[in-house]
Amino acid sequence: MNKRSIIYILGWVLIVESVAMQIGTVTSLIYGEKEAIYFVATGVVCAILGVLAVKVKKPKNMVLYQKAGFAATALSWILLSLAGCMPFWLSGEIPHFIDAFYETVSGFTTTGSTILNDVEALSKGMLMWRSFLHWLGGMGVIVFLLAIIPKLGGQQNIFLMKAESPGPIIGKAVPRMRNYATMLYGIYITLTALEFILLLFGGLNVFEAINTSFSTAGTGGFGIYNSNAAAFDSYYVQTVIAVFMLLFGVNFSVYLCLIARKFKQSLKFEELWIYLGIVAASTAIIAFNISSIYKPYDAFHQSFFYVTSIISTTGFGLTDVNKWPELSKTVIIILTFIGASAGSTGGGFKISRIILLFKEVRKEFSLLVHPRNVKLVKMDGKTVNHDIMRTTSMYLVLYIGVFAISFLLVSIDNMDFTTSFTAVAANLNNTGPGLGAVGPVGNYADFSILSKIVFIFDMLAGRLEIYPLLLLFAPSAWKKS
Repeated sequence: MNKRSIIYILGWVLIVESVAMQIGTVTSLIYGEKEAIYFVATGVVCAILGVLAVKVKKPKNMVLYQKAGFAATALSWILLSLAGCMPFWLSGEIPHFIDAFYETVSGFTTTGSTILNDVEALSKGMLMWRSFLHWLGGMGVIVFLLAIIPKLGGQQNIFLMKAESPGPIIGKAVPRMRNYATMLYGIYITLTALEFILLLFGGLNVFEAINTSFSTAGTGGFGIYNSNAAAFDSYYVQTVIAVFMLLFGVNFSVYLCLIARKFKQSLKFEELWIYLGIVAASTAIIAFNISSIYKPYDAFHQSFFYVTSIISTTGFGLTDVNKWPELSKTVIIILTFIGASAGSTGGGFKISRIILLFKEVRKEFSLLVHPRNVKLVKMDGKTVNHDIMRTTSMYLVLYIGVFAISFLLVSIDNMDFTTSFTAVAANLNNTGPGLGAVGPVGNYADFSILSKIVFIFDMLAGRLEIYPLLLLFAPSAWKKS
């Protein structure tokens, strides 16, 4: 375990967060709020600790293998959340530390679940920081560090990217990690800016447009109004949000191919077509199912918005879906587990994993009929190696295990089955809203401290895809080999 390199990375994480946090300072100063002092104070402390970590015992060798890369990523996210919650807690706007920590983890992991009963009671600076958490966590802070710090951009540090990037990586690693990370952030910033401009055309003010764009880009779903996206009573604005939720749920490799003018290659991504197919089918089913509640266009509008919101794991809401028929709610729960594409800013189990598992099942059935045949699993025209299939199968086992244990612990609160089940599903899949008391018009305030701690673990496990977080609890990982 290259501990000096891990400390070096954690130092840079604190430095980046100390700078990022000043978006809250600037917003507070613009609106004449006293809360600016909490962002400044926390930022200064983070900067001092970060510089000390970077400068003291600077590592001679920055090579990080899988164990150290995963540990560095997991520790970075925990540290980010602990530091990021301080302005909420110190200001008293979220008076309980666990609640402030929960809200921050929900922001960074782009889950979007909240313990706040009155979002509008927060100051403008806190609302801006809360939305910006989504944007920072959406693409990943480690990816950002790979883009800006030359020393971290080596091919050896593919494990940093692997630990933070959602979904299995099919094919070879990118030769130049720094260039790859820079391109990803370039696409991310461009799409965010485009949505911001379109929302301004829809009549939103700058504060509303930038907060909504941050939340959409990170597929997080934090709103600045108690009624969430329903506060923007405009078909145009809601459609723009829905379209961008859909776009941010697409594998960013598709956009990289489009930029490189590899148009044919961009259309060969199986995951893209399955993703769009699921959205189309789910929208049609729900629209038909709720047609007795809404007018035809409203039924389609509500259906498309919520389908894109859930499958991208953004979690924006327009209405109380608890009032929808059971079929529609069942589709929503299924979409919660499916999630977005690998390589997107969305969460969930990932469509690529589902495709791989189905192909593996099909291969096994084929071998039952023709046992001497040699069958290979392929995706996007590339042969998927055994290691990827093994880790995909193991991920399913771990995923079910984490879900089952979390559900058992949360059940101690004696909430109804629908609320407890969908609450665990929404946090582990980084979706945000569930059904029952944690639906789009509800929140997580009534859960016990134990349940909130379980949800915090689930959100981090879901965002980091379980392995990096579990590694921290393995004593053998910290022993000298």
